[in-house]
Amino acid sequence: MSISPKDILNKNKNLNKRIDVEKINLDDVTIDDLEFNGKNYEKYINLYSLLDSVSACQVSDAYNSVSRRPGTFNSIKPINNQKVFGRIFTVETASDDWGTSAIAIDEADDGDILFFKVDGEDKAIWGELASTCARDNGIKATVIYGSARDLDALLYMDYPVFASNFCPNAGSALGLGSLNEPIEIEGETINPGDFFFGDENGVVVIPKELFTKTMVATLGVKIKEAKIIDDISNDKTLAQIVGLK
Repeated sequence: MSISPKDILNKNKNLNKRIDVEKINLDDVTIDDLEFNGKNYEKYINLYSLLDSVSACQVSDAYNSVSRRPGTFNSIKPINNQKVFGRIFTVETASDDWGTSAIAIDEADDGDILFFKVDGEDKAIWGELASTCARDNGIKATVIYGSARDLDALLYMDYPVFASNFCPNAGSALGLGSLNEPIEIEGETINPGDFFFGDENGVVVIPKELFTKTMVATLGVKIKEAKIIDDISNDKTLAQIVGLK
């Protein structure tokens, strides 16, 4: 991989820096700021400071306040309870075709999250080998509306996987699925480039056009809940805080 002058100029940027929640500034932040481009350092750091500090519950509450929808898919559960967020690369395939998974790993961009719609759960389209390859290719996580396998390995891998089921058997390397096109799951359309947030609570998908509003609302939820926790520590009851007493 070649190194550009921009890489040299930006090598001292602390991309792991985090800002206290009460100091986070989301002015002009967009979904593009999920990636550091050499010019958006402040937006990138503020956005990641928020996302690192919140849960799927808080993101869902925020999205519901914006759209009156939760953004959740309750059938999809975390396999190894790791937090991850990023932009979605959609994949649709049959349950007997794990070959499309292999192609998707090669086609997705660094930092993408693979989101699979599978037509059944009788065979697994993802497992240990796919997770290892995806992780090494810079993909952040895999989400499957369908089955995974190799849980004995996935449970301990540093690669987040979410799925609606698991089973030991797999299909064949057919490679007949579609990549990066809109998919529909449980009556909801997921588009390439939409935002995904997942952790041990479950998964949330936010349409890319509502990302900024949802992030601002998420910051509001985080600050409000922090205030409630502070009130509880000062001997107020939850019933008192929410106005029930």
